[in-house]
Amino acid sequence: EIIPVIEPGQFQVSEASIVFKLNDAPVSTEQDGDFNVLALMDVASCYILGAEFVSTGSAEPSELESKRLIWSGHSQKHQLPRKLFIPTNLAADNLCVEAERHGIAVVHVPEEQLLVCISEAREGFKEHVSGSVMQ
Repeated sequence: EIIPVIEPGQFQVSEASIVFKLNDAPVSTEQDGDFNVLALMDVASCYILGAEFVSTGSAEPSELESKRLIWSGHSQKHQLPRKLFIPTNLAADNLCVEAERHGIAVVHVPEEQLLVCISEAREGFKEHVSGSVMQ
């Protein structure tokens, strides 16, 4: 199945979400080391529903981090999406298992197909954290 570029207008609010890495460089903390920030975004609104800091030492989010990420969207909208887009370059087996456990269809797509939705969030995050060290 060839999936075209994913755009906000293709979905209703809460119908589909994207999990993606928000940062392009690890976020450094003085106490706990370096992290990647995984964000859960509603496709239709491009609203970030939740985020998890995952240690750069981990290959993928843990089962607990995956649960928290999936449910962060539920706490915002009181419903889970029917579809979850995950970039093919993101290791997320635990996330897939957690999503599928709740009847969410997981669709792996090349990250380029998600850029329309996620580029602005990444840019904003980069501006927000550039030069700052989190305590």
